[in-house]
Amino acid sequence: MKFSAINSTRHGNTVAALRICTLLSLVQINPVQACPVENAHIEITAGGHTLTTEVATNLAGHMCGLAFRENLPPDHGMLFAYAHDQIIGFWMKDTRIELSIAFMDADGKILEIHDMDSRDPGRRYISRQPARYALEVNRGWFDKHGIGVGNSLEIDLQSGTGIYRYSPVR
Repeated sequence: MKFSAINSTRHGNTVAALRICTLLSLVQINPVQACPVENAHIEITAGGHTLTTEVATNLAGHMCGLAFRENLPPDHGMLFAYAHDQIIGFWMKDTRIELSIAFMDADGKILEIHDMDSRDPGRRYISRQPARYALEVNRGWFDKHGIGVGNSLEIDLQSGTGIYRYSPVR
């Protein structure tokens, strides 16, 4: 799963979002060199359920995400942390796993959830409002556990040292 970040001052600016996504589509990541990336692991609690979660710890981790992987174990996910609230977007390029993604605010409250389709790798899943975190899990995980928009996740980023928080160049 690759991502893009859009400056929150351009919230609602579809043209800017498309430009950034287009630029990122031109960037080629060599899977042998950049994927898989070693990421930190933390546990996230959601609705009484625990997720073992990888946290992207550098730019390559953010760019690779879950790309080129064959599977994601049950009750596992990947968390993307950002330095500040911003409009963020993901796509399924080179991702073989069916995923759901939740965009969350700084307190871990779910703002929106999208089911992502690996058969449509060019489709962009862009947050409708500024978010601080994005969490990818196996498709349907949120529904299966009764977790939806408005629920909060307990995220302890202090337990993982060196957590990378992506901040786009302004």
